[in-house]
Amino acid sequence: MLYPRIIPCLLLHKKGLVKTTKFNDPKYVGDPINAVKIFNEKEVDEIIVVDIDASRHGHEPDYQLIEKLAVECRMPLCYGGGIKTIEQAQRIFSLGVEKIAISSAAISKPALITEIAERVGNQSVVVVLDVKKRMIGSKYEIYIHNGTQATGIDPVVFAKQAEELGTGEIVINSIDQDGVMKGYDQSLINKIREVISIPLTVLGGASSLEDIGQIIQQHGIIGVAAGSLFVFKGKFRAVLINYPVHEEKQNLISNYFINKWECKNKIKYV
Repeated sequence: MLYPRIIPCLLLHKKGLVKTTKFNDPKYVGDPINAVKIFNEKEVDEIIVVDIDASRHGHEPDYQLIEKLAVECRMPLCYGGGIKTIEQAQRIFSLGVEKIAISSAAISKPALITEIAERVGNQSVVVVLDVKKRMIGSKYEIYIHNGTQATGIDPVVFAKQAEELGTGEIVINSIDQDGVMKGYDQSLINKIREVISIPLTVLGGASSLEDIGQIIQQHGIIGVAAGSLFVFKGKFRAVLINYPVHEEKQNLISNYFINKWECKNKIKYV
């Protein structure tokens, strides 16, 4: 049986671990290898690591650092940043990474989604959509190169297209909610959830475990990712790597299944 996943998302900037606010003002929060070691001990479901410099500046992925992360990880590792070719993707997989995430390249060269999926399998290809609400109206728009370039592309339309091209998972990252810790963008999540049938992971805005629990309650089998929530602690945002303990995680997940079971049995009873 598939279960919801609770996923820390780590951002790499100049080989260090940082946390941003609305994709700006990167604050150094530690060494990525040390962070992975701590998350190992906390038995996280999965981890996403994104190099926010690579695509923006046209850099190659840092294969040495990726290898160190993959060797250290005792949980599934998804890496993104700077991947533009099938050869780069294959090299990263050869280092022990379970999933690769493409963002800017997925927009500029959608066929790359299919190329990688056909080579390594759909389940290993993740498309990350960095999304921002337009200044006028309620529509959303995809941005690339770490949120610096607007594309004019509707994320709902492209999410469906990415599924048709062969991606196995969509990650929706809200630029507006990034680092502000005021909750996920429920409207955006609902719009994407309605049009795709593949796994969806949401990112941007988590302020508490209650926020994560709310998403799981509403959407069930979903990936719920967070950055600030798992690297900061308290109102003064002191740096402290954290993750829900086993009992907390079980409660967040089990509430969904309890409600689903009750609903199913009520239907049977009627």
